Amino acid sequence: MRGWIVSALLGVCGVVAMAQAKAPDFGPNVEVFSSKSDAAEMQKKIDAVYSVQQHSEFGAQRNAFLFLPGEYHVDIPIGFYTQVVGVGETPDAVRITGNVHADASLAHNNATCTFWRGVEGFSVVPAGGTMQWAVSQAAPFRRMHILGNLVLHQQHGWASGGWMADSVIDGNVDSGTQQQWISRNSEWKSWTGSNWNMVFVGIDHPPVGQWPQPPYTTIGRAPVTREKPFLEVDGRGRWGVRVPELQMNTSGITWHGGQTPGKVIPLDKFYIAKPADSAAAMNVELAKGKNLLLTPGIYELTEPLRVTRANAVVLGLGFATLKPVNGTAAVTVADEDGVIVAGLLIDAGEKESPVLMEVGVPGSKTNHARNPITLSDIFFRVGGAGLGRAQVNLRVNANDTLIDHTWIWRADHGKGAGWTQNTSANGLVVNGDRVTAYGLFVEHHQQFQVLWKGEAGRTYFYQSEIPYDPPDQASFTSGAGVNGWASYKVADDVKSHEAWGLGVYSVFRHPNVTLTRAIEVPRTPEVRFHDMITVALDNLGEISNVIDDAGGPTSTKPRNTPKVINFP
Repeated sequence: MRGWIVSALLGVCGVVAMAQAKAPDFGPNVEVFSSKSDAAEMQKKIDAVYSVQQHSEFGAQRNAFLFLPGEYHVDIPIGFYTQVVGVGETPDAVRITGNVHADASLAHNNATCTFWRGVEGFSVVPAGGTMQWAVSQAAPFRRMHILGNLVLHQQHGWASGGWMADSVIDGNVDSGTQQQWISRNSEWKSWTGSNWNMVFVGIDHPPVGQWPQPPYTTIGRAPVTREKPFLEVDGRGRWGVRVPELQMNTSGITWHGGQTPGKVIPLDKFYIAKPADSAAAMNVELAKGKNLLLTPGIYELTEPLRVTRANAVVLGLGFATLKPVNGTAAVTVADEDGVIVAGLLIDAGEKESPVLMEVGVPGSKTNHARNPITLSDIFFRVGGAGLGRAQVNLRVNANDTLIDHTWIWRADHGKGAGWTQNTSANGLVVNGDRVTAYGLFVEHHQQFQVLWKGEAGRTYFYQSEIPYDPPDQASFTSGAGVNGWASYKVADDVKSHEAWGLGVYSVFRHPNVTLTRAIEVPRTPEVRFHDMITVALDNLGEISNVIDDAGGPTSTKPRNTPKVINFP
């Protein structure tokens, strides 16, 4: 029986009554709704948040709506820095009938700046039969059940990439004008649409076709995954955080059996942090053995959060934002088994940080394959909301680390955006071996967007715009005779690496600036790349080759989007 049919059957009886218990104190930026709440009052609170967050691309407010198990009849527009979460044991425990939607934040149905919002853990009976999720980066769609259709655009306006995982859509998914998209471990009745770069990993019913026409990259099973932890309220009203178990060689969703396999950590094992908490205070709690739940807001950190205990969980709600103010890292993770960090936005401060987040210790030989460190929905920003500077955004030293959706962005607009202002050399540097990345979005940094030094790395979906703003070629040169810095660089001494479904795009704002190659790798049989595209999105400059010396140049007049199926 197909997965969406099973889920539909669960939906008939999945919404059940539950014992009511007082919600924990999540602070003023979290609303906890019960099916017994007054519908008009709920709608008023939802609309009040959206009135602030609809166009607040770089605003300071952060919000989360938590829905207890039950049935609801509300409309939920989802703006910037807003997360909507069902806290039942399965998505079918929370049923929302109404118009749940993310809309294009710019004029002309343009969703290319519709960032930083998310939905997780509930089912939707969409008004009119179709839910609209018109988004671009940093907009996770996880553990959802849509009893109808889903569109990933707004009336075919531009949209620029997104993420879906562990979700069921009973009807059709229409990607429309989405330029690129990754779906992992999800199920649907049908999929329509394609553009440049569509990747399907562990999908039970992927669309028919193969790169480059249509541009579908299909990997039948996800080799190793751990779904993001989530808040859960059981039938007796007890709050906890479910930590899904590690899975190997999977397709489809985790919750067919009525519950995602894994362990539940009672919420009293978490320190529930508020934005007024200092880094020192939170580190004391972490050192005591507590896990950390960061409620929505901006945390100005005078020192890094130090996660030192094996199996520790750090979970953010409502795009909780960590901002180092003394030029330190925001988070450091010890080289320990099973640490999970999820649901955070890390925002560089004015004083340059050598690294914003560091995982493990340089030179580590520790094998974490049986219980890897996992990073889920971790987003980085340098500039945009204000001046920010970093050398490296995310550095992964620990072997076997899982990166499960990240957007690592040096701002191309907003406050403090400029070649000599929001400086950032690299988005991601990987030193560890056997690191696996799903949904890797890295953009606009001033040297290599990604520098991969570890062995046996794997990337499933890569989306990258190179920097818009190099003022001249001399400012954007990685070596003698090489224009620019490749977006994705595999170090020259690496013997084994593989990547699927990569798109690299240019928007040069100054004349006479080009990039010699989008991807740069050593020539060795075990370094293999599949399904790559380059696109020039403006009328200046070019990307001269897709990978090393293969693929040829982009152009806009006439439009030429070079593609390479396999390399070497």
